[in-house]
Amino acid sequence: MQENWNPELLAPAGSLEKLKVAVLYGADAVYCGGQEFGLRTAAENFTLPELEEGVEFAHAHGSKVFVVLNGFLHDKDLVSLPNFVSQLDELKVDAVIVSDLGVIETVKQHSNIAIHLSTQASCLNIESAKMWKSLGVERVVLGRESTIEEAARIKQETGLEVEMFIHGSMCMAYSGNCVISNYTSGRDSNRGGCAHSCRFEYKLEGSDTKVNSYFMSSKDLKGIELLPKFLDAQIDSLKVEGRMKGHLYAATISTSYSQALNEYRKNKSISSETIEKLSGELNKISHRDYTTASLLNPAGPDSVYEDRENAEGDYAAVGVVVDSVKDDAVIVEIKKAFYQNDILEFMLFNGEVIEVPASEISNLDATEKYEKTNPGTLVRIKTQFDFPPFTLVRRKVGGAK
Repeated sequence: MQENWNPELLAPAGSLEKLKVAVLYGADAVYCGGQEFGLRTAAENFTLPELEEGVEFAHAHGSKVFVVLNGFLHDKDLVSLPNFVSQLDELKVDAVIVSDLGVIETVKQHSNIAIHLSTQASCLNIESAKMWKSLGVERVVLGRESTIEEAARIKQETGLEVEMFIHGSMCMAYSGNCVISNYTSGRDSNRGGCAHSCRFEYKLEGSDTKVNSYFMSSKDLKGIELLPKFLDAQIDSLKVEGRMKGHLYAATISTSYSQALNEYRKNKSISSETIEKLSGELNKISHRDYTTASLLNPAGPDSVYEDRENAEGDYAAVGVVVDSVKDDAVIVEIKKAFYQNDILEFMLFNGEVIEVPASEISNLDATEKYEKTNPGTLVRIKTQFDFPPFTLVRRKVGGAK
């Protein structure tokens, strides 16, 4: 086991702006995708110039960038992959996340980039991990069917870095290897086209019964209460799912888990009070009911989410700070409409929250006052506080789920 061990918080980055938000709110590393070769084609994803800017931004703030190449590819896809891999090498990305043997070989031939094995490869045991190591893999992102205890053994026996999911959406299929949406919607789940067919309501018909059920829909993973067990096992990287999710999600999970890890780095322990407080913050963002899935024992029937999809959380992201007018106002890009005199919460990068009543909203030169904001616009909000760019602004919109 390593001395002075320091776990990594790995956050999702579905866009360049979300990458910056995750980094500023405490992520030690982020993972993102280009326009091809990944499993989230419906995400905004990154152009090459955006990747370049994202890598520069992350590195300037002491964070790493991993690029996903985790789709299962055909020969026609491999024609353009070498050039993209070479470009990633030039941009100095820190690693690629790969599930396909042919992609691993292509990365090795055309770059010096570190290779991390995707959870899609369903690595669940020591011998499998040893085999991947022999092929050049430096880190295994274990299948979500693995327990923390099993992950610790794999790390000890192989000498590989081990990464595990600690938060986010779960999939009913084995490490995401699913073809349901191929048949229900003609979209290939393993090539970036998952339609989330497992979230649909299905009718089950027996000889004498008819039942409507969401029997394939999983609850969301929340592992913050188990964080001490991750730390005792010295898991190298704690990964959060969610490249398709919004700015508030990226900020909340990054600051919550980073606060816990910062306390651990300082005290070599995390108090139960801290875990309870941060768990409460994670309850505020949009989520299905939570489960610990297979982190302790194999997931059972209690991990099924028996309800319709619901995008509403306790809070909504209503804006992102663009600039401040010292001691007078803050300039905010509006994401979701709110009204004059609504109570806004500005989320500081260190986890603190400052309430600001939107008592005066105006255009940028303060010549026109507004009673309601419009998404996609810039407004000036009167306040004596100065907030740095990319500070998230949220507003309470509902009750506890």
